[in-house]
Amino acid sequence: MPTHLSTQLRRLLRGTALLCALALGASACGDSDDGGSDQKAVSEADVQAALKEGGTITVWAWEPTLKQVATDFEKAHPGVKVNLVNAGTNKDQYTALQNAISAKKGVPDVAQVEYYAMGQFALTEQLTDLKSFGADKLSAQFSPGPWNGVKAGSDGVYALPMDSGPMALFYNKKVFDKYRIEVPTTWAEYLDAARDLHKADPKAYITADNGDAGFATSMLWQAGSRPYTVDGTKVKIDFSDQGAKTFTGTWQKLIDEKLLATVPAWTDEWYKGLADGTIATLATGAWMPANLESGAKAASGDWRVAPMPQWTAGGKVSAENGGSALALPELGRNEALAYAFVEYANAGDGVQTRLKNGAFPATTADLQSTKFQDTAFPYFGGQKANKIFAESAANVPDDWSYLPYQVYANSVFNDTVGKAYVSGTTLAEGLESWQEASVKYGEEQGFTVEK
Repeated sequence: MPTHLSTQLRRLLRGTALLCALALGASACGDSDDGGSDQKAVSEADVQAALKEGGTITVWAWEPTLKQVATDFEKAHPGVKVNLVNAGTNKDQYTALQNAISAKKGVPDVAQVEYYAMGQFALTEQLTDLKSFGADKLSAQFSPGPWNGVKAGSDGVYALPMDSGPMALFYNKKVFDKYRIEVPTTWAEYLDAARDLHKADPKAYITADNGDAGFATSMLWQAGSRPYTVDGTKVKIDFSDQGAKTFTGTWQKLIDEKLLATVPAWTDEWYKGLADGTIATLATGAWMPANLESGAKAASGDWRVAPMPQWTAGGKVSAENGGSALALPELGRNEALAYAFVEYANAGDGVQTRLKNGAFPATTADLQSTKFQDTAFPYFGGQKANKIFAESAANVPDDWSYLPYQVYANSVFNDTVGKAYVSGTTLAEGLESWQEASVKYGEEQGFTVEK
């Protein structure tokens, strides 16, 4: 049965949005009376004039550091009011945003959109191409993974990166030391570490994984798999490449040998496992420290950070996991003012405000700064973990693409690949089922899908 989310997506894509996507030469969906942009160039003088004139913009975002950014922006520009609204986290907000766009009513001026969801809104021409504001000239300010994300597989710039999630291996040093386990530098060593740990303590597992689309796609990314190719409404989906085989070959052994805790992420049980050492590692994005500090307080001092294990010994390849950007919906109003806020938050003074409040940067200058890299983390025993995160960000291949309907594809992950964690289905078979489901959905929506 389709979920509520997939129902909303079907409604969006089968309606006017897909028609607009197919008419790629047309201007924005919706008319100018509704606030849509005609994509004319907007100069810096236009932006400054909008700031001087003032007005109100509505920003939909769940990222907590934006609250102080909005306050500071209003202080710097007394005539401007920022109405910051939490319309829900990721999928919940996307549903609300799609409903507002379909109704042509209540569309925000700025919306937070994760990189994996960017293509869904960009292809259907729901977002303003910020090249009209000269945003393409800011490319050198951002690390490659996030910048690739806001381009959404095209030559447009549909948002400015807000943060990033270069991956690293978080590990419980206390547990590793207790059982004399070396920190793995390759995934083959990681598999050996999983075996050694579980043999030493049957209640302990190398990590928890019961099937997560975001994690799986990040691991495929690092392994060299490129399952998605997107050219407008032409899509290719293929999970049979060598990179996918590399990932599933190792991860299948972890599943078959019951070396993974099947505890759902972000639950109390999961945090308990991270705190008591029964879940010994996490391969995830650089935004994780604050979550460990708040969710597994008892383990303060026990955890450390290491570079991602490599698929090839001696390699230096990472991937992104998570992260989002600020975009301007086409039907929003006050675009010049909205862009001024987005640039302030993501490429201006707002960046430092967000970093002070715990955000992880997408800006290369901050990633490379001595101040940032020399920050000591008491939770990690005083380790300067940002050095590892910054190196990871620089080692993310920038040729990864998501589907223009990745939100839907992720929603059926557990019905396909997820079966490998609870039945005799293999990961390779699960990926094949995921491919079939994604192809079928794409064809139903009018995409030309190659497989």
